[in-house]
Amino acid sequence: MTSLDRKLLRELWRLRAQVLAIALVIASGNALLIMALTTIEALEETTVAYYERSRFGEVFAEVTRAPEALSRELAEIPGVQRVSTRILEGALLDLPNFAEPVVGRLVSLPAHGADAMNALTLRSGRLADPDRPDETVIGEAFAEAHGLEPGDRFDAVLRGRRRTLQVVGTALSPEFVYAIAPGGLMPDDARFGVLWLGREALAAVFDLDGAFNAVSLTLTAGADARDVVARLDARLAPYGGTGAYPRADQVSNWFLQNEIAQQKNMAHLLPSVFLAVSAFLTHLVMGRMIDTERREIGLLKAFGYSRLAIAWHYVKLVLVIGGLGVVIGALIGAWLGHWNTRLYAEFYRFPFLLYRPGPESFLLATLVSLGAALAGALWAVRRAAALPPAEAMLPPSPPIYRRSRLSRSALARHLDEPTRMIARRLLRWPLRALLASAGLAMSVAVLVMALQWLDAVDSLVDSVFVQGQHQDATLAFHDLTPLGELAGVERLPGVLAAEPLRAVPARLHHGHLSEREAITGLSLDAVLSPVADAEGRPVPVPPDGLLVSRQLAGMLEVAAGDVLIVEVLEGRRPRLALPVVRLFDTDVGKPAYLALDALNRRMGDGRVMRGAQVVVDPTRRAELLAELKTLPAVSGVQFRQAAIDTFHATLGQTLFIFVGFFVGFAAVLSVGVTYNAIRIALAERARELATLRVLGFSRWEISYILLGEVGLLTWLAIPLGCLLGFALAWYLSSAFATELFRVPLVITDATYARAALITLATAGACAAVVRRRLDRLDLIAVLKTRE
Repeated sequence: MTSLDRKLLRELWRLRAQVLAIALVIASGNALLIMALTTIEALEETTVAYYERSRFGEVFAEVTRAPEALSRELAEIPGVQRVSTRILEGALLDLPNFAEPVVGRLVSLPAHGADAMNALTLRSGRLADPDRPDETVIGEAFAEAHGLEPGDRFDAVLRGRRRTLQVVGTALSPEFVYAIAPGGLMPDDARFGVLWLGREALAAVFDLDGAFNAVSLTLTAGADARDVVARLDARLAPYGGTGAYPRADQVSNWFLQNEIAQQKNMAHLLPSVFLAVSAFLTHLVMGRMIDTERREIGLLKAFGYSRLAIAWHYVKLVLVIGGLGVVIGALIGAWLGHWNTRLYAEFYRFPFLLYRPGPESFLLATLVSLGAALAGALWAVRRAAALPPAEAMLPPSPPIYRRSRLSRSALARHLDEPTRMIARRLLRWPLRALLASAGLAMSVAVLVMALQWLDAVDSLVDSVFVQGQHQDATLAFHDLTPLGELAGVERLPGVLAAEPLRAVPARLHHGHLSEREAITGLSLDAVLSPVADAEGRPVPVPPDGLLVSRQLAGMLEVAAGDVLIVEVLEGRRPRLALPVVRLFDTDVGKPAYLALDALNRRMGDGRVMRGAQVVVDPTRRAELLAELKTLPAVSGVQFRQAAIDTFHATLGQTLFIFVGFFVGFAAVLSVGVTYNAIRIALAERARELATLRVLGFSRWEISYILLGEVGLLTWLAIPLGCLLGFALAWYLSSAFATELFRVPLVITDATYARAALITLATAGACAAVVRRRLDRLDLIAVLKTRE
């Protein structure tokens, strides 16, 4: 071991607390980066493997009724490898010990043999026997929500026919890794379930003998999915096709891919905050160390050590600190990545989890972390290497003292001497003070950014469910229903008011751009679900023309006054030219609205509706629920309060956990900056403080002089951190925006206050630790003159 290596070990031991503080900050950024990268890798690998094993379709379409013989024509479309026809229908389920009617999605099983596509993964029991029409396999999440096991029974209303179904198995499907009811925002396993039954049983009930109403395709390698979609759509149009779509637009897969995209956004932003602070801390510590070791550097050069050897000595010190942070971060990051991936695997219902992180993620995180640490120390290392021996042997030039404006101001007369000492030091080295305050501000910013998510969720619920919806429930009908039947809805037990609605699937075209989005028809005088913008303000629906969300308008590059070509995907499939009358902001979805009368007139269907929104007397709610379970026309029911509860429960399952460990990481950031700032100040002022003690200053007074400086910097960091936190939250709200959700930029005063209190608490804890060290200060040793 060389003499420089022994010196390195002594320095590491002497600075062990500061080294650990910096290493923990590096570890935080490293762990976040590894967590994000390994989660992305595991989700993508698991998704690909599951889709391949289950032969998940690549193109999907639904029709009203098509003959089974058509499947041979579909197989001849260029690029199609395999065709699987099915029956998909809806039903209301009457579950024991559950008052509300449950929406069921019925999927046919092949009459013979295994599924050619979209194969089920059995979790318990067996598949339904094709010769037993009352046997069913149910989704595992739905089974768990209701405590159902093979052998249990429940009732289902299939087009007005009440049947008792027997559960023979539970399963998972690649089509429903994210099982969400039609029109829903979040999975609700208690109120929505997927059921697989024999095809012949469903065909008999829904009059689909020798026919199908849904088809899935897989494609040959290199096939153009868009071309296949267009050809498939043309073939199915005569049979009531509602528009083919690729796997990318399949609901379950679309949600999953959006989650992976958000993980990638997190990998780009959040670790960089911690690594930037680690660079800053490394810069401070190395700069201070080189200032105090000027004579040692001069002696080393006088004894023949080259600039490169001295530079490498300090680089090794940085690499040890960074390496310690990388090791700790790798361990924490691997654990967090596995935990995070398991959380997603449970939420998205994968039958297996492939968490096999490769070395690439760890190598990238290591290079980025060490690079940040070395970048922070670069200036100090260059200064050490370039210091001439003769100059290095001399003590540093004393600072030039002069009367400042503060000392000449009236304020100075009202400050005691310790406070003036604090103020003079900050004013004498303003850049150093600003950098230390900026490091603390970053911890405040991360706290504000993390806690803001809770405010955003509350705001989202308020704008969508409270300000924008006044109904208690929404009823969906199997078929178009005359508006005159609304009076029958109002006569249902407990219904106080009802309003009609209709939604038609469509493709919206503007120039070369197109988007698949339903056109929702509302009454002009709608009060139960009026259109509201992101601020909760009502937006009137124009009498004849489209009201379009800005999200959709941006995707189609349209403005108010432009004309959209609306290709309706149901009924006679008319092609309409509709003007865009008004745009509005919304945080959920990308909706487009048209007055109900105008929609019906352009569709040529007469005065009809496809659903109704109702206000319910709470005292008669049980009567209404019992009645809804018997109505053959009703295909689904959604309750507003249930949607709110599900929204909170679904997000709360993960949001509070993520906010919790981000708060922990921010606390580590605050401790790292605060502790290093106090220790550096103590090392720089130890002789000065010891002199003051000899002159009669009390321990509390010298503690105030030392810690008051950091305390003032912490207070200055809080408003700066709040501004940076707002900027981070703004960036994240933009980066995490999807077609379904835009995170509103809402930060309450309470969030700023919580971030400030957490920062003050961590700073206070660091101050208490250093205060004990200050009490044990050896006055004689400190005051000795170095020869």
